[in-house]
Amino acid sequence: MRIPATTACLCPLLICLCFIQKSYGTSQLRPNVRAQSNQTKHPDGERDVHHRPKRGWIWNQFFVLEEHIGPEAQHVGKLHSNSDKGDGSVRYLLTGEGAGTIFVINEVTGDIHASKSLDREKKGHYVLHAQAIDRYTNRSLEPESEFIIKVQDVNDNAPKFPDGPFAAAVPEMADVGTSVFQLTATDADDPTYGNSAKIVYSILQGQPYFSVDPKTGVIRTALSNMDREARERYSVVVQAKDMAGSVGGLSGSTTINVTLTDVNDNPPKFPQKNYQLYVPESAQIGKAVGKIKANDEDLGVNAEMRYSITNAEGKAMFSITTDADQKEGIISLRLPLNYEKRKVHTLHIEGVNTHRDPRFSHLGAFKDTTTLRIIIGDVDEPPVFSIDYYIMDVYENSPVGTEVGTVTAQDPDSTKSPVRYFIDHSEEEQVYFTIGLNNGVIKTTRSLDREDVAWHNITVMASEVDNPSLVSHVPITIQVLDVNDNAPYIARDDEIIVCETSRAGQVIQTVRPSDKDNFANGRFSFALPIDLPVNPNFTLKDNEDNTASIMARRRQFSQSEQDLYQLPVVVKDGGEPVLSSTSTLNLRVCVCQRGGGGSSRVKACRVPAFLSTAGLSTGAFIAILLCIIILLAIVVLFVILRSKKGKKEPLIISEEDVRENVVTYDDEGGGEEDTEAFDIAALRNPAGAERRRLRREVRPGTEGWLVACGPQSPSLVLLDTEDMHHVIRQKVVEADRDTSGPPYDSLQTYSYEGRGSPTGSVSSLGLAQVLPPELSYSDLEDWEPEGHTLSRLFETELSETEQTIAL
Repeated sequence: MRIPATTACLCPLLICLCFIQKSYGTSQLRPNVRAQSNQTKHPDGERDVHHRPKRGWIWNQFFVLEEHIGPEAQHVGKLHSNSDKGDGSVRYLLTGEGAGTIFVINEVTGDIHASKSLDREKKGHYVLHAQAIDRYTNRSLEPESEFIIKVQDVNDNAPKFPDGPFAAAVPEMADVGTSVFQLTATDADDPTYGNSAKIVYSILQGQPYFSVDPKTGVIRTALSNMDREARERYSVVVQAKDMAGSVGGLSGSTTINVTLTDVNDNPPKFPQKNYQLYVPESAQIGKAVGKIKANDEDLGVNAEMRYSITNAEGKAMFSITTDADQKEGIISLRLPLNYEKRKVHTLHIEGVNTHRDPRFSHLGAFKDTTTLRIIIGDVDEPPVFSIDYYIMDVYENSPVGTEVGTVTAQDPDSTKSPVRYFIDHSEEEQVYFTIGLNNGVIKTTRSLDREDVAWHNITVMASEVDNPSLVSHVPITIQVLDVNDNAPYIARDDEIIVCETSRAGQVIQTVRPSDKDNFANGRFSFALPIDLPVNPNFTLKDNEDNTASIMARRRQFSQSEQDLYQLPVVVKDGGEPVLSSTSTLNLRVCVCQRGGGGSSRVKACRVPAFLSTAGLSTGAFIAILLCIIILLAIVVLFVILRSKKGKKEPLIISEEDVRENVVTYDDEGGGEEDTEAFDIAALRNPAGAERRRLRREVRPGTEGWLVACGPQSPSLVLLDTEDMHHVIRQKVVEADRDTSGPPYDSLQTYSYEGRGSPTGSVSSLGLAQVLPPELSYSDLEDWEPEGHTLSRLFETELSETEQTIAL
């Protein structure tokens, strides 16, 4: 391969090559050419034996510079065959990547040129194949040889920061050299060739606060004691330059925004050393009266603080709490204020950080103090009672106007205004007390009864004369004292039980009196009335413990002889004056039951046997009970059977099947009682029934005819010409009132159409049992032939009917 002189050298290697080429002229250069045997193998298998050795047909690679911008095509290299005598008989062929488009070969000389500018970052090498053939015979002079054209890199790409700009944070007051952030730039040039991709970092902006490592790109702090409170944010610009930072290298830059984070390096401080606060003496206990705040330049938890009152005097009257959100101290009142007693209070307040950083303990205690002077304002206050709660007493039944007690209130202000007193009657339904307007003396307005209301609760109000709107209240409880105004009595709602087997001297019952008065009235005493004769059955014993025992004087009481006794008892109290009452006790004689304890008796009456009082034995009682059960069973069975019969099928199967006294049964029926249950003859025409009694006395021209077979009903004789509707209603009433009739069902068919029709009844009832009247058929002569035929047939039928009736 022969390489001509190069007009421009872009790298030291090319400069050296140019120098060698100028020194040696057009001498042939064959880099990476491997020597072969002087015997060349042709495709047809022949061997060309030469007497001298020759170079082989093997090509490894060529080089071409990227980004060529010259006016002429860039020369890449030259193909040459030993068979080429320079007469143009050898033809050189080039195939492979970019052959004919990017790389063009001179078929005569074998020179290869790059017709386009190449970019190594897009494609770094091309694989091609070279071949030499005879131009005239197309015979292959050299075997096909593969070689590579490699694109040599030039520094045409600047370093880049693909993810910039960046944000970083570092604590304030950090030591010098504290790592902040690490940058990494990328360069698309070939890192294996020259220094095109060798990057060096440097700071363009951000000094003297930060520095950057030129090789690693790590940004570090360059100054100590960087204070966030003085400056919080910094903008650092870092440059990355290739060619190891030499002149002519390409560069790129990015920005890193650095923020100093807060640390607790500032103590709290009150803006002033002395404060003053005005608080009226009417301020309520527990309510906030003021606020105070210390400033802290730190943020978040580093600025949190706690407030406290350090002097004991101020701590006794006031309290302070911390508002975490506003970082304020809330001052509240602990005790009531009194302008007349003390007009000024002094508080020593301290604010302390709650989260301290030991690294900055050398800066101080991280707390501050201030003094708060609270001035009490005078307020016109309502009257103040001498005590907060009054308890008074008064005897019941005291006369109206009795003095109960006195309340006292004074104006606490320096004016000492007079006070007026009132009772709040809104809380009580009835007014029992009144109060003096100027002196506060409470008196009764009516007589009090302890047994009705033992305690009274009232509220007294006091107001100043000069300012009636200022009112104070005080509760008062008044106790009604007891006097002996109620006589004792023995409350006995239940009767006292006396067993029939009681013995003489046996205690029947112990009684205890009741008294509406309290127990201050002394002991109760019991006795039998002295104005009554001695009770022969019972006596009374005073147990001297406010109880008395009722005792039997005799034995063997009998309930059948006398079951109820009455015993009057006189009971007295020990009060002043002595009161007494007489209570009558009822003693019931009973047959006592024995308890489970054997000999012990339960004081309860046993119900006497019903059979014994009625004089019936046990067997008779059982027999009566069985009879009652049997009767109940019969009644139930009767009701069941009747309900079943009510569900029978209708007696008339078809509406067209209408006949006289048609009865259909699904069982054996009741015999003759069924036909006698209701007189069906009453359904006939009363006029026809009367004529039936005269046998067959039928005359032509009557309104109708009806002959009934069978026995005559007695009721038909008495019917005369009464309306059938009235008869039917009468029969229905008689049937409803008849309770002795048998429980049989029958079907009654009412087919009578009533009277008043000139044509008579059109009912077909009874046609089978009656004889038609003797009619004259001479009137039928004027009929048509069909009419004569009908008359003959009807006449024959009538004759047969008469014969049947005669039999």
